[in-house]
Amino acid sequence: MKVRKRALLFVLILIHSSLCLSHSQTNPRFNVRLNINYESVEKCIGLYEGLSGNGRDIAALRGSQIAMATTAHLARRMLTTERLEASLDGIKFGQVDADDVFRLKDARQNVGVVKELLTTIRRRNFSQRVASTVEQFFPPDAKIATTIPLYFVAFGPQSIDAYVRRVVWEGDIPIFVGEDEGELTIIVNLAKAVHYGRTADERFIETLCVVAHEVFHAAFGVYKNASPTWSAYFASRESYLDRLLDLTQDEGIAHFLTFQQRSGGYLPPDWGAKIAASFADFNRNATELLSPRTSPSRASMIISSSNTSEYWKSYGAITGMFIARTIDQKLGRAALAETIANGPEDFYRKYIALAEQDNSLPQLSVMIRGHVR
Repeated sequence: MKVRKRALLFVLILIHSSLCLSHSQTNPRFNVRLNINYESVEKCIGLYEGLSGNGRDIAALRGSQIAMATTAHLARRMLTTERLEASLDGIKFGQVDADDVFRLKDARQNVGVVKELLTTIRRRNFSQRVASTVEQFFPPDAKIATTIPLYFVAFGPQSIDAYVRRVVWEGDIPIFVGEDEGELTIIVNLAKAVHYGRTADERFIETLCVVAHEVFHAAFGVYKNASPTWSAYFASRESYLDRLLDLTQDEGIAHFLTFQQRSGGYLPPDWGAKIAASFADFNRNATELLSPRTSPSRASMIISSSNTSEYWKSYGAITGMFIARTIDQKLGRAALAETIANGPEDFYRKYIALAEQDNSLPQLSVMIRGHVR
């Protein structure tokens, strides 16, 4: 399971200049669509308002079932549909479970904001905006066709607001499966999304960015599967470091996409120190991955920690984001899109060449430079 903890929003969110609001699709072969399901969140809003709905009907919905199962997984406890039904029926009348494992109290208290955000999403062509945001990072001739289920809900785990599961359905019961199985499915808890910003626009932009990040990964995966260049890369590049380089490019561009939309170009005061620390971790871990003494379990831990820890400690994602941002700023968006077509080696070679011309840029280690040349 992939989960995402939200970093604090930067002070400046330049909504009107954001690319996710201005870019329009230009490639007719880029067919990435969201199959959006609003049932769970709509029925929860009615129930939280005390106007309509009951726990049984809401708990049986597919979005609710995924949210319940994910809550159980993260809480490391057994949670049943009957438990969810009872909790929902109770919150309708202001009765809160002692542990409030589904975080229904907060959802009910913020139902007005949840409703406003949902209305904004439905009115502002959310699916098309996500696709347009993602398309601009791909080559202009990219041929991608995929449909991704997206469930909006209004309850769930305490620690996360959006997550991706790979799902096989048995009736309306989700079975979670491995990386190359099932259907990639996005779930967004709008009861958490209400904390994204102070206005409906800010919350809309952040929700769009969260979903666009995951849609980028899905589209990139489809592109890789159909690309002879990527097939050749995977066939010839099988080391632990190659796995890290692939993941870092993928996560790096996705993080750059969302970073750009959220910040509008604003950099936090400690940006330089954080980037330097990420590069240091990246170089050190790359050296360990190339060592013949590194065990498979240790290599797996190093690779997974590159993107699963606290935002600024996700050394691979942050390093990749900086590389993507540098290529985009100095060589242009077309050059960044070329790296999607050409693979990780092109991604790092472009940055290495830029760093050789500009000593102020963080340097990749000699071992990494030798590996990709």
